[in-house]
Amino acid sequence: MTWETHPLTPDRFEDFADVVNRNRRANHCWCLSHRLRAAEIEELGGGSRERAMRALCEREHPPGVVTYRDGEPVGWCNIGPRSEITRLDRSRLMPPTDDLPVWSIVCVIVRSGHRRQGVTAHLLEGAVAYAASHGAPAVEAHPVDPPGRMDLTMAFVGTKAMFDRAGFRVVGTTDAVAGGLPRLTMRRDLG
Repeated sequence: MTWETHPLTPDRFEDFADVVNRNRRANHCWCLSHRLRAAEIEELGGGSRERAMRALCEREHPPGVVTYRDGEPVGWCNIGPRSEITRLDRSRLMPPTDDLPVWSIVCVIVRSGHRRQGVTAHLLEGAVAYAASHGAPAVEAHPVDPPGRMDLTMAFVGTKAMFDRAGFRVVGTTDAVAGGLPRLTMRRDLG
């Protein structure tokens, strides 16, 4: 079995879409809501969320990475410099922990039919490697710590255990909640 993780460049857009929006529905998630404000999405896409995401793929820092198992796209991680994720960067509920110019993970998705098969570990390692290759000093995430099995309707948030296994440590808590659970701030230092 071979694993590869690559930045979401324009030539990989269809692979990304296969993971997050297989039927290409216009009103379905294009992984923008936690990254950009509505006005920014409109400005980039002219009313099309798909076009807005395609525009982000043209930037110096594409908006995340796609993980492949044996050549098939199986996972997506929305990651980038916190300063480029304006919804997060301006959040009053999840303010920065300090002045370190971290990269942030705002979404993790494993394609249906591939869950509970180890994809997340490869996806997070690939996302961290992507950030490191661009000089990120650390990567942060804001998961929850559920007492039992996670509600799959909020799985994009991730769990503390998932990030623990990927070498992240808790550095604080936030005022934000997901599914009624407080969101933590976890970080993996790269330097």
